[in-house]
Amino acid sequence: MAETPQAAHRPRPLSPFLTVYRWTPTMATSITHRVTGIGLAGGMAAIACWLMAAASGPEMFNGFTGLASSVLGQIILFGFAWALAFHLLNGIRHLFWDVGYGFPPKVANQWSVAIVTLSLLIPAALFALAYAGFGGFYQ
Repeated sequence: MAETPQAAHRPRPLSPFLTVYRWTPTMATSITHRVTGIGLAGGMAAIACWLMAAASGPEMFNGFTGLASSVLGQIILFGFAWALAFHLLNGIRHLFWDVGYGFPPKVANQWSVAIVTLSLLIPAALFALAYAGFGGFYQ
């Protein structure tokens, strides 16, 4: 069977990309879940550096502690705590999805908003407690 001239010059269809879809909270939390997983891997590398500094002696440990207590260090620590809280809460939601709960779009979107809100409140509360002197920090 011979191709018609029109079919020979028709461009191939492209797969839809992120700009085609209407963003929903569930879509945003799905992407953020992947990003926080990568961020947690980086955070675990920082924890390994902290442990190596602690094992290397007081000079290395004090240097690392000085870096961690700087403004940039506090922002990184807050980001790590947020990524941990978000990934944990969203992982729990995925467990609920695995057993069949929470699939209707309205419910899924509500849970997405709740997860983002809680994931910001949890590290904020932990940092507030630490700055207030609970747990032996900043006394």
